[in-house]
Amino acid sequence: MGGERVIAIDGPAGSGKSTLAGALATELGLPYVNTGLMYRALTLRALRESANLDDGHALGSLARAIVFDLDPNSSPATLRIGRQPPSPDLASPEVEREVSRVSRHPEVREIMRLEQRRLGEDGAVMEGRDIGAVVFPDAVLKVFLEAAPRERATRRVLEREGTGAAPEIAEALAERDAEDARVNPFVPADDAVAIDTTGKHPGAVLEEVLALARERLGWRP
Repeated sequence: MGGERVIAIDGPAGSGKSTLAGALATELGLPYVNTGLMYRALTLRALRESANLDDGHALGSLARAIVFDLDPNSSPATLRIGRQPPSPDLASPEVEREVSRVSRHPEVREIMRLEQRRLGEDGAVMEGRDIGAVVFPDAVLKVFLEAAPRERATRRVLEREGTGAAPEIAEALAERDAEDARVNPFVPADDAVAIDTTGKHPGAVLEEVLALARERLGWRP
């Protein structure tokens, strides 16, 4: 399946996936693919087109119409949506609140899995919620990040600092957690390395995972 140069970073929102994955991709010279943005892009389009968020078939059709690729001019190469950088609107509370509802549909997840496998076929650091278990079960390294709910909420608000919507963001994250637990629970890969990032500096987490990646990839500075 081509996972010999894929590093899978899974975990809930606010666990530190994006910070770790982006830094790891830079260190290893691999593309960085944030799969959550793909589901957010579909959610944003569905909201703008007033699509029925409970209609998996209709959402699958919308997903097929979105062009995902890697930006060759960024370092590391990162996800583009419709040949453009990801829109700031993908981080809105409305998208945060509804993305689990959209992503729970099997039709949607199958389309996204195929796209993600295509994007990672030559190697990537790929973050999401089922990368190691489903998208790239043969990934050379699988990491599952965890963090205390309060810390996750605080991190997410800090990520969105300046939007003026901190209470809405925290509330949307809590609602998303509840929805995930109900319809789309996490299933970490059996062979994933679990890391609790609560109270840990991002640099310490990076060094821990970088050591594992160097060992698995045979990579040296």
